[in-house]
Amino acid sequence: MKLLRYGNPGHEQPGVLDHAGRARSLAGIVPDIDGALLASLPAALAGVDIAALPLVPADVRIAEPVARVGKFICIGLNYIDHANEASMAVPTEPIIFMKATSAIIGPNDDVLLPPGSVKSDWEVELGIVIGREARYVSKEAAMDHVAGLVLVNDLSEREYQLERGGQWDKGKGCDTFGPFGPWLVTLDEVTDINNLALWLDVNGKRMQTGCTSKLIFDVPTVVSYVSQFMSLQPGDIISTGTPPGVGMGMKPPVWLQDGDVMELGITGLGSQRQQVKRWPG
Repeated sequence: MKLLRYGNPGHEQPGVLDHAGRARSLAGIVPDIDGALLASLPAALAGVDIAALPLVPADVRIAEPVARVGKFICIGLNYIDHANEASMAVPTEPIIFMKATSAIIGPNDDVLLPPGSVKSDWEVELGIVIGREARYVSKEAAMDHVAGLVLVNDLSEREYQLERGGQWDKGKGCDTFGPFGPWLVTLDEVTDINNLALWLDVNGKRMQTGCTSKLIFDVPTVVSYVSQFMSLQPGDIISTGTPPGVGMGMKPPVWLQDGDVMELGITGLGSQRQQVKRWPG
């Protein structure tokens, strides 16, 4: 299944894509797409005739596909070429940092640069959505705890991240810096999790091209590893790192500016489009 949410902020409704790629409403069938629903799949939607559900208007806003995310966990430097372009050591264990859940927006919502930001950057990433509680799980059992996959843009303010002391979180959790979606794609619809193409354009120019085959730590490894340090709950997200081509890695560096347009996608997981704007006022 490809699960989604639609509607204006604060008034989102649950939905699902049909076989023709049209969004259909699950309103009245399930309360929302959240951790509670994900923990009950596939039983919660068993017997639902998707083709008979009402169509969602084509012009409606598509929201982030998971409501009330508990934890937004990220893995840093998980592609060798990205570590090299960042002039950082290739990690021997996954680097974990947290992204504030208040950063979450829909996949096509505007990205707002923080006041005074001069080094905001883009990062296309594969996201993992947890479906069953995971605590000290093995790599072999890790995928039993995954509900599905999502497309993530792990936006970063590099000055805040790298030049302001302390942890990376400062540059990762800015409001609007966590677009994800448009869909949560359940694992039965993913043909090869280790061969998904990633791409990102800025103003129509291809900046990032990658493939999950190049991950240093693959999806089962990441889920198992993170679960050794914190329990993972249904609805939590783990973003697995970005391939090369970020603005910080350009010579000279290229930073997001007011009016820029980012477009990004992953094979089978849909695409996003965000316009960059200055924080109002």
